[in-house]
Amino acid sequence: MNAPYQLPPRSSAPPARVSLIGAPTDIGAGVRGCSMGPEALRVAGLAEALEHFGVDIRDCGNLVGPANPQRAAEQGFRHLDEVRSWEHVVHDAVLAELQAERIPVMLGGDHSLAIGSISAVSRHCRATGRKLRVLWLDAHADFNTASITPSGNIHGMPVSCLCGYGPPELTGLSGDIPAVHPDELFEIGIRSVDPGEKRLVHEVGIDVFDMRSIDELGMRDVMQRVLAGLDDNTHLHVSLDVDFLDSAIAPGAGTPVRGGPTYREAQLCMEMIADTGRLASLDLVELNPALDVRNQTAELAVDLVESLFGKSTLMRSPQDRMFDRQAMGTNHVPHAH
Repeated sequence: MNAPYQLPPRSSAPPARVSLIGAPTDIGAGVRGCSMGPEALRVAGLAEALEHFGVDIRDCGNLVGPANPQRAAEQGFRHLDEVRSWEHVVHDAVLAELQAERIPVMLGGDHSLAIGSISAVSRHCRATGRKLRVLWLDAHADFNTASITPSGNIHGMPVSCLCGYGPPELTGLSGDIPAVHPDELFEIGIRSVDPGEKRLVHEVGIDVFDMRSIDELGMRDVMQRVLAGLDDNTHLHVSLDVDFLDSAIAPGAGTPVRGGPTYREAQLCMEMIADTGRLASLDLVELNPALDVRNQTAELAVDLVESLFGKSTLMRSPQDRMFDRQAMGTNHVPHAH
């Protein structure tokens, strides 16, 4: 049996320097309410929770962009001009914090905003010569296009736009097309995919670990696969849609879907990301306080972000933070159902 693989030791660098960037809009969504997400996260104590772990927090406040016109789709897109404006604002704000050597945490707002944040991360990685890895935690594949979307809502299209399938004003935001190559992106927790979207995801070849994968392999095995090969030159970006979680524990999601990860599965996911010490940027999106119950989804999201920055249910020594070498060396197995 091969000896276990130990994660690289944590660096002795100063505490994480985190910038909170509010993006209060539901411009790309079909249901109103995500625009209130940033304030709900602040009310739930996000900044205070991270400060408790020694994180240097800077709250940059809320960005400003166009209001939601609530128009019908035109040529396959709803609110394309307004979405484009928001993406530029988000891109510039995230890039500024990256250039200041801080960890930007974009507080959404709907998931279309990830086009702006991840385009900024992609641009920064090219400028600094770093490799990019994106973990997309979501109930949905978000790979619709204008020709296959059933709604025209752009929060169902950010992954396709980042991979180069979409209007040039969105696909080219990073300065390069695609902003993200399929082998740099892993989708986890997927359980709601439109038929045309499913065909396109297969064709592009993105690794998708849907809920059947998690059921069959377990969250530990899935996370071992998606975190395999990270090194000091890897920028790890996590894009967390709160509908990644089972709707029974996270009712305040814009488009909730039953059958998602449990609380403990989600915590394990966050803790294993934290164990790598490589988290460099984060999206926290689709929190809809209008659908929540006493802000419990916002409080759960804060709990998960705490785990991303080092909170653990047990005191664990570095020797405990090991991956099995054989599992870490296993080829990624794409699943898209």
